[in-house]
Amino acid sequence: METRINEVANRIYRLSTFVPDIGPIGFTFNQYFIDDDEPLLFHTGPRAMFPLVAAAIATITPLARLRWITFGHVEADECGAMNELLAAAPNAEVAHGALGCMVSLNDLADRVPVSLADGQVIELGEHRVRHIDTPHVPHGWEARVLFEEKTKTLLCGDLFTQLGDPPAVTSDDIVGSASQAEDVFGATCLTPRTGPTIRNLASLGPTTLAVMHGSCFAGDGATTLLALADEYDARLANAIE
Repeated sequence: METRINEVANRIYRLSTFVPDIGPIGFTFNQYFIDDDEPLLFHTGPRAMFPLVAAAIATITPLARLRWITFGHVEADECGAMNELLAAAPNAEVAHGALGCMVSLNDLADRVPVSLADGQVIELGEHRVRHIDTPHVPHGWEARVLFEEKTKTLLCGDLFTQLGDPPAVTSDDIVGSASQAEDVFGATCLTPRTGPTIRNLASLGPTTLAVMHGSCFAGDGATTLLALADEYDARLANAIE
């Protein structure tokens, strides 16, 4: 396996590793690295991928500079290498929502994590990332996303999960691809709050959707999020008929 690096917004890098034997046509695992005065990583990858992710970060900046370790929710592919990164970067801290810290991370992390309130902002230097709680969207009680305000990049975790190894960035439809992946994995919690939560994210007006599995989307992120919300509303309605 190899980890490929693409800059998807100003000093925001997609680190992508394709695993061919997951799902019917393989699956990508993407991390996002924001290079700034206080560098931030969104998703760590699983522990087995730590050498690949660490080497990719080192091509951008020394790994020891890493300041913030973040992820959408507590799951191996999102935070499996958390403690390896804490060991490699002496000034790094895990930052997550208060619920995730209380339920899991206060126990799992080798250093006490930073607990964030809904809407709290971390100043990285040129970049500002806002923590937004999204319980059970797409899954996980402690689920959340980050929004980088200067570049209008939504670090959206498992939202828009796609199969295969598509291009790093696309302006084409990704809702159709996400729907196909949902048919395969059934990973999204379908509740009355799923659609409204995604519509609240649309109100941010993102121009880049940084997706954890598949292509990033560049363009009218609000319209794309609204289409995803409609997709899940339709699935929920079909499920309860």
